[in-house]
Amino acid sequence: MKKAEARLFVTTVALTACIASLVAQSVRERDPAWTAPSKDAAKANPLADQSGVLAGGRKVYGQRCTTCHGDEGRGTDRALSLVAADVQAQTDGALFWKITSGNTHGGMPSFSFLPEAQRWQLVMHLRTLSPDDGSRIRARNR
Repeated sequence: MKKAEARLFVTTVALTACIASLVAQSVRERDPAWTAPSKDAAKANPLADQSGVLAGGRKVYGQRCTTCHGDEGRGTDRALSLVAADVQAQTDGALFWKITSGNTHGGMPSFSFLPEAQRWQLVMHLRTLSPDDGSRIRARNR
């Protein structure tokens, strides 16, 4: 009987590890080395007080970002979750820099070809995405 219990335990552990591995692979992880230079991270969003431009960010997101990040920004196997706390905690300037510069190592293309205003609108749209805990985050200008 003990052999059967041990075999069941090992099988359960192995199955749990496989499932955990599959779940972990379903959303790409953030590259911790990819950080904005402090001067860029400190930049304020010049459109932060203009809520009328938010629709433009939603439109650009739909055209350029949903393929990888998903409609709600929750991430896919191609790109990380934009609603994750570590992403939402970044400054507007840091997000703008990342959108502009891209990260070829991490699979993020550069969107420097978009007009600057559209990139800032994208930052504003990212702030409207529902975070993992279900609450809303408003645009912040830190």
